[in-house]
Amino acid sequence: MQPQTDVFSLHNYLNSSISSPYPSSFPISTPFPTNSQNPYPLYGFQSPTYNPQSMSLSSNNSTSDEAEEQQTDNNIINERKQRRMISNRESARRSRMRKQRHLDELWSQVMWLRIENHQLLDKLNNLSESHEKVLQENAQLKEETSELKQVISDIQIQSPFSCFRDDIIPIE
Repeated sequence: MQPQTDVFSLHNYLNSSISSPYPSSFPISTPFPTNSQNPYPLYGFQSPTYNPQSMSLSSNNSTSDEAEEQQTDNNIINERKQRRMISNRESARRSRMRKQRHLDELWSQVMWLRIENHQLLDKLNNLSESHEKVLQENAQLKEETSELKQVISDIQIQSPFSCFRDDIIPIE
């Protein structure tokens, strides 16, 4: 029985010098049993008992799986957000380009209309000047006509050949 005593003393020595990372309320299985009820003292087997630590480990595994799944879902959501953000930026860029193109077209139309307006104003000014000249010329011609009528009338009155007055075309 000497080897068992050495094993127990070694076990006690190790337990006293190494502190456990678990709280003292959790039962920790030892490699070698300390009670005499265990039928397998040298192999370190123990009879099955309720162990909350092993239950929490399986719970931690499922929680870990859930966390990984949630992390994967978050990654997918973040990728979608990233793609949507990139898509929105690209759409905004295209929209700005369309807006700029439209503004350029409107500006060129404004310039074309200004040129056309300037040409039409020049044409209108030329026509107005021409109209004024025609009106002046028309007034001058009316005045000359009136003077010529007067001259003809005076000639007829003073003419010794008054008998030919009937043959003269009447001047209105």
